[in-house]
Amino acid sequence: MSVTLVRIEGMEALLDHLEGAIEQARAHVTRALGDGQILAASDDHVVRALNLAAELQRLTDAVLVESVGEVVRRSAGPDRDLRLTARRGCHDVSELVQRATRMGPASAARLQRGAKGVALGESLSGGALPALLPAMRSVLLEGEVGIDGLVAVSGPLEAMSQRVPLESLRVADAVLAAEASGTGPDGTPPACADLLRVQAQAWAAALDQDGAEPKEEQAIRMRGVTLGVARDGVVPLRGALLPEVAAQFQRICDAIGSPHVGDGVSFRPEGEGDSGFADDPRSSAQKRHDALATALSVAASSEQLPTIGGAAPTLVISVRAEDLVSDTGWAHVDGIDEPVSVRAAAHVGCAGVIQRVLLGGNGRIQRIGTEERVFNRHQRRAIALRDGGCIIPGCGVRAAWCEIHHVTDHAQCGPTHTDNGVLLCWNHHRFIDHGGWKIRMNQGVPEVMAPPWIERSPRWRPVTTSRTRLLDLVGRRT
Repeated sequence: MSVTLVRIEGMEALLDHLEGAIEQARAHVTRALGDGQILAASDDHVVRALNLAAELQRLTDAVLVESVGEVVRRSAGPDRDLRLTARRGCHDVSELVQRATRMGPASAARLQRGAKGVALGESLSGGALPALLPAMRSVLLEGEVGIDGLVAVSGPLEAMSQRVPLESLRVADAVLAAEASGTGPDGTPPACADLLRVQAQAWAAALDQDGAEPKEEQAIRMRGVTLGVARDGVVPLRGALLPEVAAQFQRICDAIGSPHVGDGVSFRPEGEGDSGFADDPRSSAQKRHDALATALSVAASSEQLPTIGGAAPTLVISVRAEDLVSDTGWAHVDGIDEPVSVRAAAHVGCAGVIQRVLLGGNGRIQRIGTEERVFNRHQRRAIALRDGGCIIPGCGVRAAWCEIHHVTDHAQCGPTHTDNGVLLCWNHHRFIDHGGWKIRMNQGVPEVMAPPWIERSPRWRPVTTSRTRLLDLVGRRT
């Protein structure tokens, strides 16, 4: 009875303190930040504000995690009517937490995950049972680790708790708690959440040798990619990749998105000094999309994929000849219900194979032309030798990943000749009409002109991305 009384008094004191702290903090925050005083604050004050607010947030996280853990415990009884969630009129713990905290479902779920490893149990006599991860619980209550760091550690450790000895689990718990608080034997500063996650995964891999196989089986069952229905010009993509597949995709994105600074011509606004290449306006998600498009294009043209109907996997886009010439109207992609722009059709036709089919007014096929491969492999090798890679300065995508662009459009009788073809990456080829870059051929040599927003007085410049041509230029200058 005395233990229960102490607990009640302790909680009442905590609630009184929190209420008082909230009122004081609200008054100070409103007074100090409401009229923009932070604009005149020193660098030290701004960084110190971050430090103190984060420490306060970690202490608040401790109260949130502890409270959510207790809500979970009180909502797990067999009698639904006696559960805390039911008594508060909520469907489940997530709803109760969201209503009480004004959080979203993702944040409520993170609190529940974090509480699993540090929540106290209750014995039959009413006493408290230790948490699964007592060391992490201790640094949580001390404000040394917040919900991000807690979830980073408790996830891997809690997942293997049924397969490794409790003593080994507690060793990992103690070491990671020391890393989180900066009290480890190496004297390193407190670890951030990402570093704690890496270290926790390392401990899990070392201790849970038998956990790899069932986890692998689960991952194999969960893998998948789903294409949605085309809407508003895009097709939604969702799914889950196996780690090695995701890593390979990331490597492709890194390879395509990493510019080889110094390989080309640096365009910069006049008077701005040596500012280097212009920033890529694409978002990270857009860059990954374009990397995937590039990889799919390269794979389809590699002649290494299985054939369909005796031919390589070919993207079929149909468009009326008059629409292609006038750059108006719509095109249609085989397998996708929603039409695409004529520019999309022109992009595919420029880089792929064109077959002209003449239909009569009644829809009858009157003439079938032969397939015209835009550039053969011999021409491609020669153009790759000349250009070296995507000719847009600062891009740096290597020749093997590039498409060949007709400087004079194929639909406008542009010849399929090395004097009319240049290397462009998928992104610059697809949006060459949008970015403001201009391309021309000058006696068989490609030249580019930057948009006015990059160079105030644009002028034509020869492209010098080929290694051999760069060496030749250096030799002439020396």
